[in-house]
Amino acid sequence: MEQFTLINKQRNRIKIFKKFKSSLTQAEEVMEIEYACVYKRSNKPVIKGSRIETLEKAREEYKELLADGWKKTSIFNSCL
Repeated sequence: MEQFTLINKQRNRIKIFKKFKSSLTQAEEVMEIEYACVYKRSNKPVIKGSRIETLEKAREEYKELLADGWKKTSIFNSCL
């Protein structure tokens, strides 16, 4: 499964964007956005919550975060 992870400038918060799999048939595709805090770089991030958004809203948020200085990362993909 493909997922995209963004990290903020202070490197203490991340957001994970991934496709949401549901057993219900849905007319439109949706994405799950998880929020996590990073307390120490060597530790696994702590997931604080998640929400489900339409694909368009998730794309808009992704673009806004990139414009605000968040960067793509793959550091935490192995532990998530």
